[in-house]
Amino acid sequence: MIIDAISDLHGFYPELEGGDLLIIAGDLTTRDRPIEYQTFKAWLLGQNYKRKIVIAGNHDNYIQRGACETMWMMPGLQYLCDSGTEFEGLKIWGSPWTKIFPGMNPHCKAFTFDTEEELAEKWARIPYDIDILITHSPALKILDANIAGKHCGSRSLKERLFQIKPRVHVFGHIHEKGYKFVEIKFPFEEPKIDQIGDDILRVEINGGKITRCINCSHVNENYQPVNKPIRVIL
Repeated sequence: MIIDAISDLHGFYPELEGGDLLIIAGDLTTRDRPIEYQTFKAWLLGQNYKRKIVIAGNHDNYIQRGACETMWMMPGLQYLCDSGTEFEGLKIWGSPWTKIFPGMNPHCKAFTFDTEEELAEKWARIPYDIDILITHSPALKILDANIAGKHCGSRSLKERLFQIKPRVHVFGHIHEKGYKFVEIKFPFEEPKIDQIGDDILRVEINGGKITRCINCSHVNENYQPVNKPIRVIL
């Protein structure tokens, strides 16, 4: 199975190779305007995948207001918000929430909370038997450091991640760590950060003993679309 994962498009819509499953992990447009979502929809329609799964991010206020409901009504497309689906035997869960940080743009607070306790209530809904977890937020200290070196991920998400041990965790949000992945082995070992060299991350079915965590932000810290989507082969 060929899975392409991408996040933090911010209005940049690359032509993708096509495959079985496309995962988009939030922050879809440049300025969150209705017309931009129509551009996103047109781009999405043109991508050749059997199934396309989308979650929102903190820039997607238009989605949080429920204004995009008709957009999700296209064949082969599924929008997830604290909800799950199945695709060719894989159980998939999507959740858009992130934690507010000091100095955060007030116009970029869609699907955000002030506290880890509020986030933990959302993560608690994630079932234990999930194969692919999609969130906009990274987990704490897993590809979550910004340009100043501050870790911006969620502590409670990391706790839940270690409980459910999905085969793959797809996220974005922190642009500086885009186009990277780590492998977490259980019992827990400190993850080693690897730069993908051939654009392909091969993931084997392994009974949940290893979780691959993928930051697939398309843009970098300067909002330049320099990162390719990450391809996962199952």
